[in-house]
Amino acid sequence: MEAYKMFTFILSLAITSYVAYATDPNQLQDFCVGVNQPLEGLLVNGLLCKDPMRVNPDDFFFSGLDVAGNTDNPVGFVATTVQASNLGGLNTLGISLARLDFAPYGLNPPHTHPRATEIFTVLEGTFYVGFVTSNPPSGPNKLFAKLIKKGDVFVFPQGLIHFQLNVGNTPAFGISGLSSQNPGVITIANAVFGSQPPISVDVLSKAFQIDDNLVKYLQNQFHLGSY
Repeated sequence: MEAYKMFTFILSLAITSYVAYATDPNQLQDFCVGVNQPLEGLLVNGLLCKDPMRVNPDDFFFSGLDVAGNTDNPVGFVATTVQASNLGGLNTLGISLARLDFAPYGLNPPHTHPRATEIFTVLEGTFYVGFVTSNPPSGPNKLFAKLIKKGDVFVFPQGLIHFQLNVGNTPAFGISGLSSQNPGVITIANAVFGSQPPISVDVLSKAFQIDDNLVKYLQNQFHLGSY
C-alpha cells in the first residue's frame, strides 16, 4: 500500500510539473542571442546562438516603439512586434512584446495565441476587451469582457479567443507582453475564410449554419488579403 501511495504521489507530481512547463522551456545558459549566420554554431529554439564573446549591449536593445504603427487598413489596427526574430537577445528567454495601435473605433479582431498568455496595458484610449472560454464541460462558452482605460491592465489566457476594440473616436494604443518568444497568432476570420487553398464551402456552410453563397462571399473578401 505504501509503495502504491508513493507511486501515486510521484505520478501526480510528474503531471503537475508537465503542466507547469508546457510553455517555452527554460534556458540552460545566461542567454543565447539569436542570429541567422550559419557559422555561429548551435541551433537553439530555431535560431543560431551568437558566440557569447561577441555579444554586446545592442543584442538586447530595440528602438522604435515610440512610433505609432500604420492603422490604414479595413480593421484599423496594427501590431509592432518585438520578438527573437528582430531582437536576438530574446531567444530562449520565453517572452516577447508588441505595441498595439488602433485607429478610432479600430479592432484587433478575435484571435488566439497558441503558445502564449497575453497581458495588455492601455497607454492611451478606452477599450472594450474580452476573451471566451474553451468548451466548458457544461453550459455554453463564457465571455469575460470589460471596458478598460488608460493605466488599466487585462490578461488573456493562453490559447483562448480574445479581442480588443478601441471604443473612442481618437487613436489609441497599448503594450502587450506575451509569455513566449514566438507566441503565434491565429486570426479566426482570416484562418477560416482566407486559407489557401480554401476550406470546402460545404464544411463552412454547415459549421456556421449559413448559406453557401455567403460562405463564398466571405472567402472572396478574405482572399483579397485585406489585413
